[in-house]
Amino acid sequence: MIQPHPAIARRPAIRAWLYAVAALMVLTLVVGGATRLTESGLSIVEWKPVTGVLPPLSQEAWQAEFSKYRQIPQYRELNRGMSLDRFKTIYWWEWSHRLLARLVGAAFLLPFLVFLWRGWVEPGLKVWLWTLFGGGALLGAVGWWMVSSGLAGRVSVSPYRLGFHLTLACAIYAAILWTAQGLRPREAEPLPPRWRRTAAGLAVLVLFQIYLGALVAGLDAGLVFNTWPLIDGALIPSAERLWFESPAWRNLFENTLTVQFNHRMAAYALCLASILHAVDVVRARRSGAFLNGALALACAVTLQAGIGIVTLLHQTPLPLALLHQVMGIVVLTIAVVHAERLSPRREPAVVAATPLETSVPRGTT
Repeated sequence: MIQPHPAIARRPAIRAWLYAVAALMVLTLVVGGATRLTESGLSIVEWKPVTGVLPPLSQEAWQAEFSKYRQIPQYRELNRGMSLDRFKTIYWWEWSHRLLARLVGAAFLLPFLVFLWRGWVEPGLKVWLWTLFGGGALLGAVGWWMVSSGLAGRVSVSPYRLGFHLTLACAIYAAILWTAQGLRPREAEPLPPRWRRTAAGLAVLVLFQIYLGALVAGLDAGLVFNTWPLIDGALIPSAERLWFESPAWRNLFENTLTVQFNHRMAAYALCLASILHAVDVVRARRSGAFLNGALALACAVTLQAGIGIVTLLHQTPLPLALLHQVMGIVVLTIAVVHAERLSPRREPAVVAATPLETSVPRGTT
């Protein structure tokens, strides 16, 4: 006889833990966005994974940290004459972001080890969860790799590394959320394959749009071409303006006009695709979670596009820019949850019953 694996009964606990880790990641992403927008990311010029948990605790320690910051190009070229109190403000943003990143790692690893010790994790899930933890460790290393790019020869971090760091963080968040959703009980339902493909494609497109947004942030491209729907005086700028860098591929990452134009075009594509997907579900007269997810995604994407336009027209003030970044996480969350609901449901893990279990009913003597 084949029976469900005993760990199946522990799925609610595993799911709650993953949701908690995902929520902590959202907070880390929000603080990370504020750190970037306030240009605070270079205030801590060393990577001390353990001893760096403690902030400066004396006036002498604060002066020592400030002296290290005064040695990098950002201070000399952008913030010369900054007061110690102003330095403390940007320091606290970066320190909070790093502390939250450490807390995410601890919140994942420590309960995971307890669940493993108690045998609560299904065999097929163990390797995947270890992979997610490895991705989180890599994310920490990528974060320092990003910061180190701005400590010499630059006044800000590399947009290439910033984009990679943010996209990797969002991908790990999406994977954790998808895994938690996959542990929810759900009846298998026959659905049009195109719905599954479209929902999955929308989730990937949202992640790609976040990457393009990171490039915009890394180049401060939101501070230029602050008109809409025209950009550089046209709906589609001239090829000479879009592709003047050599080699041509550099325009995709270093030309502020091309980077912002690509971000806009991807936003238009995302809006159109999400609305058409919602219309497709509505026309099928489906109700419940599928319809709600499709409508929620279309509305969230449209709202996010509106926030992006307003942010651009006002030359990216901090509150609007931060709202735009937070809304991006909301859109990603809705897209991932919706795509997972439409994905094929995997069969639960099973184990073979022992001969005694197959011959003697439970509860008999």
